[in-house]
Amino acid sequence: MTKELTVPELSLVVLIGVTGSGKSTFGRAHFLPTEVISSDFCRALVADDENDQAATPDAFAVLDFIAGKRLAAGRLTVVDATNVQPEARKKLVALAREHDVLPVAIVLDLPERLCADRNASRPDRQFGPHVLRRQRDQLRRSLRGLGKEGFRNVHLLRSEEEIADVQIVRTKLFNDLRDQTGPFDVIGDVHGCRAELESLLEKLGYTLAYDDGRAVGAHHPAGRRAVFVGDLVDRGPDTPGVLRLVMGMVAAGDAYCVSGNHEAKLVRALRGKNVRVTHGLAESLEQLAAEPEDFRAAVEKFTDGLISHYVLDDGRLVVSHAGLVERYQGRASGRVRSFCLYGETTGETDEFGLPVRYPWANDYRGRAMVLYGHTPVPNAEWVNNTMCLDTGCVFGGRLTALRYPEKEVVSVPADKVHYEPARPFPKDPAAAPAEPGRRDPGVLDIKDVLTNGGIETRLQGRVTVREGHAAAALEVMSRFAVDPRWLLYLPPTMSPVATSSLPDLLEHPRQAFDAYRTEGVDAVVCEEKHMGSRAVALVCRDLATAEGRFGMTEGSAGAVWTRTGRPFFEPPMMAPFVDRLREAVTAAGLFEELNTSWVLLDTELLPWSAKAEGLLRNQYAAVGAAARRALPAVADVLGQAAGRGLEVDELLSRTQTRAANAIAFTEAYRRYCWPTRDLDGIRIAPFQLLATEGVTYHDRPHVDHLAWADRLVAANPDLVTKTRRSYVDTTDPQAVEAGIAWWQELTAAGGEGMVVKPAANLVRGSRGLVQPGLKVRGREYLRIIYGPDYTEHLPQLRSRGLGHKRSMAAREYALGLEALERVARGEPLWRVHECVFAVLALESEPVDPRL
Repeated sequence: MTKELTVPELSLVVLIGVTGSGKSTFGRAHFLPTEVISSDFCRALVADDENDQAATPDAFAVLDFIAGKRLAAGRLTVVDATNVQPEARKKLVALAREHDVLPVAIVLDLPERLCADRNASRPDRQFGPHVLRRQRDQLRRSLRGLGKEGFRNVHLLRSEEEIADVQIVRTKLFNDLRDQTGPFDVIGDVHGCRAELESLLEKLGYTLAYDDGRAVGAHHPAGRRAVFVGDLVDRGPDTPGVLRLVMGMVAAGDAYCVSGNHEAKLVRALRGKNVRVTHGLAESLEQLAAEPEDFRAAVEKFTDGLISHYVLDDGRLVVSHAGLVERYQGRASGRVRSFCLYGETTGETDEFGLPVRYPWANDYRGRAMVLYGHTPVPNAEWVNNTMCLDTGCVFGGRLTALRYPEKEVVSVPADKVHYEPARPFPKDPAAAPAEPGRRDPGVLDIKDVLTNGGIETRLQGRVTVREGHAAAALEVMSRFAVDPRWLLYLPPTMSPVATSSLPDLLEHPRQAFDAYRTEGVDAVVCEEKHMGSRAVALVCRDLATAEGRFGMTEGSAGAVWTRTGRPFFEPPMMAPFVDRLREAVTAAGLFEELNTSWVLLDTELLPWSAKAEGLLRNQYAAVGAAARRALPAVADVLGQAAGRGLEVDELLSRTQTRAANAIAFTEAYRRYCWPTRDLDGIRIAPFQLLATEGVTYHDRPHVDHLAWADRLVAANPDLVTKTRRSYVDTTDPQAVEAGIAWWQELTAAGGEGMVVKPAANLVRGSRGLVQPGLKVRGREYLRIIYGPDYTEHLPQLRSRGLGHKRSMAAREYALGLEALERVARGEPLWRVHECVFAVLALESEPVDPRL
């Protein structure tokens, strides 16, 4: 009969047996080659001879190093060595504990004669019988004490037949619920407040089940499940009622629950252990004493079975009573359980005699969202992708839950103050004392953008930021950017369409329509590309909003900045311009309709010369003027030479073409310039509403965004320019031809071209995010970008590569939306700036700037 040996998926497996017992053969048969670290192999690494016993200390140093790296990465590791000496095993158990994994022993205890015969057949194992005898004696003396040494599981195999008929079964840790994806409702510390818990569950949409008038379960019709962060018991008026309800939900599969420190203490008290009956335990014991014996037994079994934490949704969510740093997530050890139950303390006590908690969340940079309780706070707030959900219900605060993955906070007020806290609990968040060591959410830290290495986004996963690019972005942001309190978003770069094969064109709309149709996007909107500069505008309803929401006291109700974060105007011009735009937003009724005190707009600021006057004057105008003066003169000279019979016809023709190109170049860039004085002549063309208070809009179709923009045009047509648009069905050939004709009309009249976007806005395709927009630029505008004579070099330009540009556009798009979502969730400014900074850093990647 096959013997199953259970091995936790994350563990350190130690093979134990005398030389010749078949440990290496066993390891090869049951584990991956990369999972097994052999002492013989490590000896060969350092000495080129796996039997060189003089190299043993160095070999085991290498073995310990490799095993430690694997365990730190969360990978099962098997150590293949004799391991018959207690000292050798002690080091391995310590290594497992260092990395908070379970040590497992598999002992191959075969007859000494069999091992001797095997060794005799191997010329590299020529050592005396005394060595084998000593190893076997050490092994036999160790067998009974392996459990006490710290091995969680000990598997003993005593014969060849038994070894041959073994199956290794890898078991999940109790905390591993990565296959459970939700949705969940994570509920903070209840502390015996049954009535508030029932109210919260009903507000979350659960249907309560009753037996004899008492709630014994709750089920959500949409299949949501509750996750309790522990501390169900103590202090409150009805600990048995809370336990009865939660136990019923867990038994029915409607909830999960982790242990809190109060449950851990209650278990010890129910078992008669000597514990201090403080912090509400007396109330729980008194209330439970009035319950039947079978219920108290069920409570003891339930609370004793609660584990330290859960890892859910493929590692994206961690629930623990007191929180959990990243290195402990998904691990199992006494140290991990202690952190989950109690957190960390600084070793100090406050004026109320309570321990000062170490603010671990301030330094958290993990991938997983961590939801926890334990230390009551007046209001649930995000700190580094963590949230404390204990809002002091039992102290008269609120009982709070977070809907996951929606990240929506839901709470109900306490019926009354059920228990007077040792430390005064402020019910007004503004009156809360500063947590010792807690970071001011408005303070930015250079480490947030230089040491993180990447940003986790909801739409694109992790986006990496290289150190060199981060340094360049830091230079721009620190020296030139708008005040960081305004800087909520930077727009992404935009990829051009695939290169056209038409004779005189580099870009053409057909490639855009084909690209989106291939991605399954049938409906697209073509938006006129304005002759200006990309701009982001943040507009507040009034100065009070600018100060109260953004902490700005400089007298401006908002700001306008470039796609690299630089302010468009100096302070004397910024406030008047924002005021004019604010008046348009107010007149259009957007503040009222969207129920917000501020709006964030994606726009184009016109003319281009308003931002790029220096570039135009010093480069474009200089090139155009020099070419217009020099080339006609050269053509005249060549014409005279041709009149004398010299063979210069080809050179003359090329010079005349270049002269015409220079005139076309000048005419092209002049279209982007017109006279402005102060703010006179400055116009803005909004085309997308990015965010308002608590809301993002990338899930709204572009028709809605353009309708909002049209209302701003109607409110102030002298300031706001309309974005012309055309809608195209990419599956309809006639509609495609009409879209192409519209582009030709725009570009023939001197327009820059158009941007083609999925009409639905945010779209996912088979390969991830679909490009949010593809720019299709006209022939004469591209003369500005590629130079006066670019049409003569079209064959070479057709080989331009777009892959990197498209990748960068998708990453910046995901980062931008992540920044907006963090703003909407009310996360700290520095969390938003992680994304904004990363967009700017990606702009340092080596991509042809003409694309």
